[in-house]
Order: sequence, then structure tokens, then C-alpha cells
Amino acid sequence: MSSITLALSKGRIFEETLPLLAAAGIVPADNPESSRKLIIGTNRPDVRLVIVRATDVPTYVQYGAADLGIAGRDVLLEHGGAGLYQPLDLDIARCRLCVAVPKGFDYAAASQPGGRIRVATKYIHSAKAHFAAKGMHVDLIKLYGSMELAPLVGLADAIVDLVSTGGTLRANNLEEVEEIMQISSRLVCNQASLKLKRELIQPVLDAFAGAIQ
Repeated sequence: MSSITLALSKGRIFEETLPLLAAAGIVPADNPESSRKLIIGTNRPDVRLVIVRATDVPTYVQYGAADLGIAGRDVLLEHGGAGLYQPLDLDIARCRLCVAVPKGFDYAAASQPGGRIRVATKYIHSAKAHFAAKGMHVDLIKLYGSMELAPLVGLADAIVDLVSTGGTLRANNLEEVEEIMQISSRLVCNQASLKLKRELIQPVLDAFAGAIQ
């Protein structure tokens, strides 16, 4: 029997996806936060979930290891979106991609055309495009976590990171100085799967679309 696989990451995206899955009649058999299983069945024999790192969701879908996936716009921009159909902005896991600096840092002066600063981020492609559009010269330093530490120890002048409430920035004496873009999570689909398994995938797409209206 034909089946579909949906790639999800743990945490906020998974939790906010549950109502959408319910709208499509899909109920996970286990909670990934308490289960060690990486492949999770559902109440439907033709649907299973795979739990992967958020940054790996587009890759699993691109190469057909998953038919569908849910990933943030930030992740998709860094991935490049090759081989992916992005039919829906699900409007979940909302946040923003921002530039932040230590309080007291003169970002207005540093960000003038021709200015040069060091920026720590894991969003290299998005940051590069943003600063290039401003005519700035930027040395980008790729980090994978604890971005807020970089300016505090002299590794970077600024950071580009996701911000939700800004609490972590304030706790580390940093402030948001520029918003690059709004971020939300999107449904992505393997293009070949959409053609070969449309009778299974299309009802899920329709149910998700109806749930976010």
C-alpha cells in the first residue's frame, strides 16, 4: 500500500503542527519529546512521521526520504529550496530574523555604506544578502549556538539570529537594531512525490490550507 512520510522537528514546530495534523485526521502515536523513536506511526496506516533536526527537514524532502516536511523560512532560505515545492505558509512558529548588537554599540555609524563589521550567525546566506544590499563589508563567522555570547567575548561586533520575545537578548545586554525578515514555518513537498502520490498528499494539503484560514 502506498504511504506518505512527513518530516518534522521536535519542539515548537511539532507542537504547533499538531492542530494541523488533527485537521487532516492524523494523530501521532507517540510524543517525540518523551519518546526516543525517530520514526513515529500515526492513527493512519498510510502516514508516518520522521523526527529530524530542523535544518535537515528540507534535505530529507529534497531527496525523497520524506514526501512532506515542515520547516521555517529561515531554514529554507539557507538550504536554497532546490527540488522543493512550497505550497503553504502555515503561519506557525512565528519569529523574526534580526541584527542585534551590545547596548552602546554605534550600529548606525558602523552600518553606513562602506562600513565593515564582524557578524556571528548560522544564517550565512540571509545575512550576506542583507548586508550586501546595504553596501556593507561584513566578515561572517558561522556559529551553531549561543549566538549571544559572540559579541560579549569579542568574537563579533553583531549577531544575526532569530528573535521571538527578545528576552535572551536583554538578559545578555544586547539589543535588536534591525529586522531582516519575518519568519514562519512552511509546508514543503517533494516534487516527484506530489506527482506520484497526489491522491494521498492532496487531502493533507487541503486540510492544512483549511485549518490556517
